Amino acid sequence: GPARALLVEDDPNERELLAGVLRMQGCECATAADGADALAYLRAHERPDVVLLDMHMPRCDGPTALRAIRAESRLSGLR
Repeated sequence: GPARALLVEDDPNERELLAGVLRMQGCECATAADGADALAYLRAHERPDVVLLDMHMPRCDGPTALRAIRAESRLSGLR
């Protein structure tokens, strides 16, 4: 099936623009507004093939989210 991506971006315009580009390329693309939302998504949904992660976000930034993802064994090897 199509590749599944989770796009994490706090700017709503950039988030929708990038998600639209990915969808035009045939990618299934879920979105999250920050790292906390991304972690909640990853805990509740089937694992995506890739996470595209903005590094500078309020509440839970990219490096914080990445450390949390890496700490979860079921997300091991997630790109």
